[in-house]
Amino acid sequence: MKVKKLLTVSLFALLLVVVTACSGSGSDGDTVTLKLAHSGSDSHQYNIAAEKFKELVEEKTGGSVKVEIHGNATLGSEADVIEQVMDGSVDMTTVAADSSFANTVPEMNVFGIPYLFNDTEHVYSTLDGEVGKELLSLVDEHNMKGLGYWEVGFRHLTNNKKEIKTPDDVKGLKIRVQPAPVWESHMKALGASPTPVDFNELYSALDQGVVDGQENPLPTIDSMKFYEVQKYVAITAHTYSPAIVVMSNSAWDKLDKEQQKLVQEAVSETTKYHRETLAEKAKEIQNKLEENGVTFTEPDREAFRDATQNVKDAVSSQVPEDLINKIQQ
Repeated sequence: MKVKKLLTVSLFALLLVVVTACSGSGSDGDTVTLKLAHSGSDSHQYNIAAEKFKELVEEKTGGSVKVEIHGNATLGSEADVIEQVMDGSVDMTTVAADSSFANTVPEMNVFGIPYLFNDTEHVYSTLDGEVGKELLSLVDEHNMKGLGYWEVGFRHLTNNKKEIKTPDDVKGLKIRVQPAPVWESHMKALGASPTPVDFNELYSALDQGVVDGQENPLPTIDSMKFYEVQKYVAITAHTYSPAIVVMSNSAWDKLDKEQQKLVQEAVSETTKYHRETLAEKAKEIQNKLEENGVTFTEPDREAFRDATQNVKDAVSSQVPEDLINKIQQ
């Protein structure tokens, strides 16, 4: 009888250990570990922000929240990781709002509308104001929490065929686009052939001639070494991409109220740091690219603005007109 009782107690104890281990997924005792995935290289804007965020979170929480960074698309493409955040298998990501993310939150296509922003000040006042908050609230409808915006930057056209000074120079070029409707319309308006390519496959697509060119901010062109396979950069500044920061609801719920507050603070402080850091790097990056044989042109932006003025019509069913008006005002 004693043996049977002892066996019962032992089995109960073992079951308790197993249940406790399973319920602690993503945490170690009182420590919560957040898995943050992105598609950028170690020197990409995504990773610059992710590293600062990790530092701030672990410092603010006294190590009770840790951040595990998975860059270089090691956990999948941007579209893959967005799906993983929604189903809770990845805790966080940062991604260009107007890329694959716009297929989940269609209103983010607004950032793909050409020449919507006048300058950096206009961008930041929009993201930090009511419009930015309104867009983040839309993320909450997709089993994610929108935490803020880091930076990808103003986007420019590159190619390996010729200098670009006017919209006519873009005609016939195969340009890689992000997989969102607004980008296909954008390139067609310029007479280019839009070709969707996953970001993590873009370097090889450029190298092998699958596409002639692409469009991205200078820090991206630098960090992903696109300058090795692209001869020409046209400073078109046609759109601005924010790097939206999102967390799965399940990961957010693992945090207590104080941890949630500190994580949100860390996102906001990273935003300020990120903007200042990238602004300081801008001139240095252009000099580096020129030293590597890249030719820069300053195109006629008004001509580009005129050629692409109807692109917004292509996303009228996804981007409310009043949202565009709020940004323009």
